[in-house]
Amino acid sequence: MEAFIKILSDWTGANTWVVQVFVVVFLALLTDLIKRRLVKRLLEHLSGTRNPWDDDVLRAATRPLTLLIWVVGITFAADIVRAESDSPIFNAIGPIRQVGVIVAGAWFLVRLTAGLQESIIERGMASGEPYDRTTADAIAKLVRLSVIITAVLVILQTLGFSVSGVLAFGGIGGIAVGFAAKDLLANFFGGLMIYLDRPFLIGDWIRSPDRDIEGTVEHIGWRLTTIRSFSKRPIYVPNSTFASIAVENPSRMTHRRIYETIGLRYEDADKVADVLKAIETMLHQHPEIDDSQTLMVNLVAFAPSSLDFFVYTFTHTTNWVKFQAIKQDVLLKIEKIIREHGAEIAFPTSTVHVPDGVKLHTPLPEGTAE
Repeated sequence: MEAFIKILSDWTGANTWVVQVFVVVFLALLTDLIKRRLVKRLLEHLSGTRNPWDDDVLRAATRPLTLLIWVVGITFAADIVRAESDSPIFNAIGPIRQVGVIVAGAWFLVRLTAGLQESIIERGMASGEPYDRTTADAIAKLVRLSVIITAVLVILQTLGFSVSGVLAFGGIGGIAVGFAAKDLLANFFGGLMIYLDRPFLIGDWIRSPDRDIEGTVEHIGWRLTTIRSFSKRPIYVPNSTFASIAVENPSRMTHRRIYETIGLRYEDADKVADVLKAIETMLHQHPEIDDSQTLMVNLVAFAPSSLDFFVYTFTHTTNWVKFQAIKQDVLLKIEKIIREHGAEIAFPTSTVHVPDGVKLHTPLPEGTAE
């Protein structure tokens, strides 16, 4: 046993760098473990506060902090090994450490932006306060894109590349890339125009008279916009499409319109004026009809089998379900007014004129000779 201990002490004495590497890795592991326990305790404590931002900062820092601990620990251990070795591969330790720190910082900012975005959306939905989700998404995407581009440029500068040269090359290469990826760029700028012009927002009901597109906007990306049709099927529309088609946004309508044509019998021609006046009075008195808007009840046509009049008015509500109930109530009241005036709603009829009249042939009894 004493001989084994002597051999081990001689080996460790000659290879103290191994022990140092082990200690550094162990300390990195221990630090990461302490960090996990500490973050868990802090999250439990901060979840009871009314401020959601501190939770987002802590959650955003959790994984990047783990990366930072291991990058620093591993590269520090590699520095110890480099002191015992002349291998040129260890010359990359410094740049790797710097790149790791930059990546950890950029990762933290990207996660923080996503966390703040979700918190703003959840807080707006919970409180019922008006907020623009489309703008929140657009700002978050721009911030993330800016962080990533900045991190890439800083990494290139750290690795010894000239940023000005990279930008110059990007300007020349951008022309070739632009021709090769013109559809992708068209979709990108189409998405940018949607964010700037805001013809529709997430949650809006839109439709296009030029294309078979109708549904609720679920997501506006840089390349695609996702629309959920009323049959619950997703429609993925490239953003460049919206630059060449007309888009209706019924979600922004101020009123809903009732526009119906109804026919009365020609036998009730003397009652038409009274019926129309009664219907117009009913509409003016209806609590769900906005009589400050255009309201018309007029005879419009002598149809083949009816005297047609139309009802043109607007409701206060824009809710489709409530509108249908109001429209039903209005139509039933119109039918009642017509009936109370002794008139009837016409239905298609045909009259056949026979110039010489109709002669009926009476069959003779059986067995009778003609």
